[in-house]
Amino acid sequence: MKRTVEDRFGFVRLRGELSGVKRAASGHLYCSLKDEGAKIDAVMWRGNASRLSFLPEDGVEVIASGKLTTYPGRSAYQIVVDRMEIAGEGALLALLAKLKARLEAEGLFSATRKRPLPFMPRVIGVITSPTGAVIRDILHRLADRFPSHVLVWPVNVQGQGAASQVAAALRGFSAIQPGGVIPRPDLLIVARGGGSIEDLWSFNEEEVVRAIAASTIPVISAVGHETDTTLADFAADLRAPTPTAAAEIAVPVHGELSATLAELYARQQRAVLRLVGQSRERLAARAERLPQPQALLQGQAQKLDDLGERLTRALGHRTEIAAQVLARHAGALRPALLTQRFMRECERLRAQRLRPEMVLQRIATARARVEALDRLRLQLDPRAPLQRGYVLVTTAEGQVVKDRATAATKPALRLEFADGTLDVAPAGAPPRGSPRKVAPPAGQQELF
Repeated sequence: MKRTVEDRFGFVRLRGELSGVKRAASGHLYCSLKDEGAKIDAVMWRGNASRLSFLPEDGVEVIASGKLTTYPGRSAYQIVVDRMEIAGEGALLALLAKLKARLEAEGLFSATRKRPLPFMPRVIGVITSPTGAVIRDILHRLADRFPSHVLVWPVNVQGQGAASQVAAALRGFSAIQPGGVIPRPDLLIVARGGGSIEDLWSFNEEEVVRAIAASTIPVISAVGHETDTTLADFAADLRAPTPTAAAEIAVPVHGELSATLAELYARQQRAVLRLVGQSRERLAARAERLPQPQALLQGQAQKLDDLGERLTRALGHRTEIAAQVLARHAGALRPALLTQRFMRECERLRAQRLRPEMVLQRIATARARVEALDRLRLQLDPRAPLQRGYVLVTTAEGQVVKDRATAATKPALRLEFADGTLDVAPAGAPPRGSPRKVAPPAGQQELF
């Protein structure tokens, strides 16, 4: 039966609705194709399943091409699918609307996630086909507007595996570290030329949409012409109607920037000159209201002349008064009066001379005070009691020991008698420098 079915039918194309879609751990895809009146099992091996341009789901109408065969394990016939594509634009749009609603519910298209584009990016990363007209248009427009450093990540923009390559490029650009050998882009452009919905389907894939949303670098989506819309446009930070427009949005015009800077510089110069002119006019107006320096000094000069004349007259008058006073007192300065006063002062000096009795009295008073202090010194001398049999206890360093507790902690003590000193050791403590305790000689007792 297997041989008969395979030889009779060979390769066929079937149109139907997917049902019971299941992807095994091995990567093989198992499903069923059905229409209003029939159903057939289908299997797609891992190699072909990995190259699908869309995600198979239940309810999607597809056209499957493959080889009709039988499966002896269940005594059923099935089709081994080599290729599978969406059947008709209506089905694609329905699948697109379903995927868009699901991703939008997750917040991937939210306006709050949109990031502002850098005004003047130093490095621009472009994800597109390296052989198409798109990359040439982008490079040409960037060179005309503002020459920039461009990194191109070549990918397939259509067909099997295109979505995986675009997603890998987005993740690769985000993984570039700042300051490395390869400069990290400040802006990414995902670009592709126009085409049908099937041609642009790679940019509707969930993998691409999630990669754009997860990019750490702002992304401009420039897929298709102005009327084309993909899910990548909703996930990107900004949508450009065409790849050329994306290049225009990415960078400013160098000439316009130069003209703007020149205009701002001219305005700055005019503002500075206007400010200087206004300040000069205000200074001149205030200077005119100031009085002349000569007018300020005239009154003070006249006052100085007046005071000078008054000083001259006052000095002459003062001299005359002093001369009169001197003349009045000059008659009293006679030699006899000076001699008489000198003799009187000499008598007073002789009366005040020191008598010996007064000096001897003060000496006796001082001697009595010294003797009293000496007796007090003898009474307070710590070694005076030694003459009466007392002993002064000190450490080997000469510090006085006042209590037994302190003496017990010292390795050696010094006893000072009236006729000399004696070094001893407290009981229970070995003498200094002795490795063991030595019993005292016969007839000598321990102090503690």
